[in-house]
Amino acid sequence: MGLPRFAVVDLETSGLSTRKHRILQLGMVTVEADGRVVDQWSTLVKLRWPLSRVGPTHVHGLRRRDLRGAPPIDHVLDEFSERLGTSIFTAHNARFDAEFIERALERRSRRHECGDALTQRLCTLRMSRRLDPDRELSHRLGDVCTRYGVSLDRPHDALADAMATAEILPHLLRAHDVHDVHDLEPFFDRPRTR
Repeated sequence: MGLPRFAVVDLETSGLSTRKHRILQLGMVTVEADGRVVDQWSTLVKLRWPLSRVGPTHVHGLRRRDLRGAPPIDHVLDEFSERLGTSIFTAHNARFDAEFIERALERRSRRHECGDALTQRLCTLRMSRRLDPDRELSHRLGDVCTRYGVSLDRPHDALADAMATAEILPHLLRAHDVHDVHDLEPFFDRPRTR
């Protein structure tokens, strides 16, 4: 059966709560299983209100003025859905990124638009942790990148983090001897039932 493409996603948000906080930046890098980049895209997201919180600027570096000319979330979600297509949603801590996107869709009564795409989400954090059953290593993205010789020159920039995750993905697939979509099953993060 082989492996499909992977849409590696990273978000920067105004905080950690899907209920209170919002997406500020989205990066996506679509790759083949061997790591060949097929597409890459990044966008900032316009704040809902001009004085909305941007959260930990010291982490993501984003300020209100950076987001003023950005597209609104509806346009970002349209583009995201189109680019995701039939690729497997992939992220380092997939639950976090997928739940923020699901919540953004939900707020606009658009949850159905990504269909099953967000129910089958591959988690590179889970893949990395499975290689370290005794939890002797750190599995933060920067540390995993260091282990595999992948440079992460702009941590907490959505596109840079997505690109770094896309670069570690082939290493993790090889380490787990993944050859087809069935081999990915242990590494999928399933949505919580509501």
